[in-house]
Amino acid sequence: MVTAGPLDITEPAEAHSLARAAAIAGAVPDPEIPAVTVVDLGILRSVTDDTGTIVVRLTPTYTGCPAVLAIELAVEAALRDAGFDDVRIERVLAPAWSTDDITAAGRDKLRAYGIAPPERKAGRGSLLFEAEAVTCPRCGSRNTTCAATTAASRSTPSSACDRPCMTTNR
Repeated sequence: MVTAGPLDITEPAEAHSLARAAAIAGAVPDPEIPAVTVVDLGILRSVTDDTGTIVVRLTPTYTGCPAVLAIELAVEAALRDAGFDDVRIERVLAPAWSTDDITAAGRDKLRAYGIAPPERKAGRGSLLFEAEAVTCPRCGSRNTTCAATTAASRSTPSSACDRPCMTTNR
């Protein structure tokens, strides 16, 4: 098994290696935030070889994510375009994805794109009824307030630069 990570995808097309398959699958961008890949978001769980079939396991950011099918099809198409004829995509719901799964590189890319990545929560408990301080990706201020909320994100303008930024909801 190869887990996704920064791999060299420049080897010849006829070398159908597992590492090459993982690199190709991992380079697929998120259709909603093209600045990050499925590896950056932490939704690519594994790439394995099941007796000649490349099996890619993906976890959606949430069960009802409207982009999950687009991501699965994009990963499959990228592998088929690279010469992998036998590909299977598996949707994995457990363990559930968490914003803690976003890589450090993914967090940097989100900030550069203007999205404030949520703070890591592992082992810290839930903030169910308390407001979370969000660091503005533009000015670095933590003096932000929630201005608008959707199912997947919220707008949090900074009082320091007064420019809106987006952050993902947990």
